[in-house]
Amino acid sequence: MIESLLLSTTPIATFFGNQRLTGATGFFFERNGCSYLVTSQHVLLDDATGHRPDRIEFEVHVDDSNVAAVHVISLWLYRDGLSVWHVGDDAGGAVDMAAIPLDPACWPPGCRRAAFGPQHLAQSAPIEVGASVLIVGYPLGFHDTLHHLPIVRQGVIASSFGLRFQGVGYFLTDARTHRGASGAPVVMRIEHPSPEQAALPWQLLGIHSSRLDMGGRDRVEDEALGLNCAWYADMLMVIT
Repeated sequence: MIESLLLSTTPIATFFGNQRLTGATGFFFERNGCSYLVTSQHVLLDDATGHRPDRIEFEVHVDDSNVAAVHVISLWLYRDGLSVWHVGDDAGGAVDMAAIPLDPACWPPGCRRAAFGPQHLAQSAPIEVGASVLIVGYPLGFHDTLHHLPIVRQGVIASSFGLRFQGVGYFLTDARTHRGASGAPVVMRIEHPSPEQAALPWQLLGIHSSRLDMGGRDRVEDEALGLNCAWYADMLMVIT
């Protein structure tokens, strides 16, 4: 039986026409009966690098008796010249997060997936710096290619959770990450899940965006910091 956490994420491939561009990570979020595919906004559009895909593909499992069976779903990113994804700003400016509404008709017969929801967002219980978290995704595209399942990297919260680091809408994690993990959910195990959390007993803390580095670092003498930006997941309540 596949763990529900591994069914909550999916690899994202971006395309311009038939040309494949990049790989990234996405996860499913449901609210008020609507489904969304969530990832980092820069996966879908990054003016700084000229990254402008017009289509993405992602996978879902479709057979309980055959873990290797998946269906690839293709989505256009623009309709009538307008982007289909939702984004938002907070007090610190633009947030590197995007939610793509999913048409119920896109799901194939037998589709198996797990989705986060408002019940999985950070609750009132304090989350301390140094707390252990998992980042679920597809670093450099690496994953279980036979069973089409992501891998998990372990990290810790590296800045005060609940405070926007340097006034921007993210917190820091200390974890080994790579390209391809952009859009990955940053989660913490729920010790005593409620009935509505039982099927996916993980608290969604943030969305991994990118590694954080110092512009003045001596690239010969100094190693990279090994820190990452994770945008606070409660922003999903705004953009969905």
